[in-house]
Amino acid sequence: MTGFASADGGAGDVAWTWELKSVNGRSLDVRCRLPATLEGLDPAVRARLQDHFKRGSITAALSLTRPPGAVRLRLNPGIVDQLEEIIEALSLRVKADTPRLDGLLGIKGVVEAVEEEETADARAVREEAILVTLDKAIAALAETRAEEGQRLVAVLSGHLRAAGAAAKRAGETAALQPEAIRKRLAAQVASLLEASPPLPEDRLAQEAALAAARVDVREELDRLRAHLAAAQELLDEGGAVGRRFDFLCQELNREANTICSKSADIALTRAGLDLKAAIDQLREQVQNIE
Repeated sequence: MTGFASADGGAGDVAWTWELKSVNGRSLDVRCRLPATLEGLDPAVRARLQDHFKRGSITAALSLTRPPGAVRLRLNPGIVDQLEEIIEALSLRVKADTPRLDGLLGIKGVVEAVEEEETADARAVREEAILVTLDKAIAALAETRAEEGQRLVAVLSGHLRAAGAAAKRAGETAALQPEAIRKRLAAQVASLLEASPPLPEDRLAQEAALAAARVDVREELDRLRAHLAAAQELLDEGGAVGRRFDFLCQELNREANTICSKSADIALTRAGLDLKAAIDQLREQVQNIE
């Protein structure tokens, strides 16, 4: 399911914004982008998202805004000392100009941002407020995903109706009428009896059973109709039904493939191909629901 939501919050001189983005996915994949000072919130953020969503690739990004005086820069003595040793060692082995100040400042870690110190209690209060804002963003994202889901219900219902119509046409083909099945089976058994050399009795019974299974797809159609009914029930049920719906689509596709492989009649084959097309469209859209 796709969707986007954001929520703003603040406490004291710190403001923050959550942005949640969701795209389609077979399972739930959560990615967190948090400021370095708040990486400890990662487990709580993931837990909240996992409680509300079951499928989709969701990115949760948090940005903080502080007043200019809240953060100051300072040299990192440890890094500077190491650089001084390295420069001195290189100067004994390589003839080169002394490094420029702007080049040294561009080295990661030479200058670091230092926030004003705060108590553990104050930090905990702010982190809890940030998570409350996250809950608001999650609720907004869930609403947008639900709206998309409602639009998809109509699309899925249309594909189910198309599959049901194709299944009905398949069941009404002349090739599946009892008399037609008896004639085809009788012709195949007669061919087996005329085999030279004659088939052993047990082999004849086996071949006759296989022939009967190949000429009749009514069992496959019965299972197909049952799966279509179950799929409609899932649509009516609502909620997180995507994985179960995906499984039903696999079963529907299996039955449709069997019908097409068994078919020896043009009308039945055409109905089977229409059935497969409707199931493929259904399965593609099912990937978009939770």
